[in-house]
Amino acid sequence: MILSGSKLSKLMMEDLKQEILIHDLNPGLGIIIVGDRADSILYVNMKTRACKELGIVNYDVHLSEMSTQQEIINEIHKMNINDNIHGILVQLPLPKHIDEDFILSHVSVDKDVDGFNIENMGLLAINNPKAVAPCTPEGCVKLLEHYNIEIEGKDVVVVGCGKVVGKPLGLMLLNRNATVQFCHIKTKNLKEKTKLADILVIGCGVPNLITKEHVKEGVVVIDIGINKILDLSKKRGYRIVGDVNFNEVKTLASHITPVPGGVGPMTISMLMKHTIESSKRFKTNSFKENNNVISSCYF
Repeated sequence: MILSGSKLSKLMMEDLKQEILIHDLNPGLGIIIVGDRADSILYVNMKTRACKELGIVNYDVHLSEMSTQQEIINEIHKMNINDNIHGILVQLPLPKHIDEDFILSHVSVDKDVDGFNIENMGLLAINNPKAVAPCTPEGCVKLLEHYNIEIEGKDVVVVGCGKVVGKPLGLMLLNRNATVQFCHIKTKNLKEKTKLADILVIGCGVPNLITKEHVKEGVVVIDIGINKILDLSKKRGYRIVGDVNFNEVKTLASHITPVPGGVGPMTISMLMKHTIESSKRFKTNSFKENNNVISSCYF
């Protein structure tokens, strides 16, 4: 079975439209992009289109490649204190001379809709329900849950353990009582490990890395990779593939995400969901403050 993020994302977007209407919200999302990477600009444009579809107001700042850390922090601070902005996203990756962790630490945890603030990462690590999880990992979990794929008690192998996807996703699955093993560039005998997986998650940026020799029959495959490979038969000269050889592995997998159309749309929907949830929290807090009620709401 195909795990269609495109279909689920459309359902979520319709629900989010109703959420905005029911709660009379006016959500605002601040996006900071540094430099002119084509992929970053593409991703920001996709997020902007999703905002427009839902009626979320965009506050975009495009800084030059040579911007200093302080210049980026200054823009983050402006968004932190802007009451019309309920979520802040710093598009990654940042230029090499910028310390990403240092920059992300300046995003208010109240407005951290990407889930990259160190406080949110810590809350996720201890399975605190107040954590805002990173969008892509949460989108993967949402896909599994939507298609009624059991997580508890399953053997999960995560190939790729970056801070943006692999590590937080592994933690989220561990928090749901899966047994999780991480694999990475230094892992020996990768095939032996991936063949043990009931659920196999791949996000390492290597086209078609996982073949039918890496999986057992009945495995659930979540492919997070997005790669361009040369294809002169296409008008644009390339095609998009994942880290999994889809045509090979789909013959053995019980469930598998396509690329494109799998995890990608879920990432954007989760960002929209987090922004709307943050808007609701800010509105509730403002209402309580205006009525002289001490709020215990934690963002």
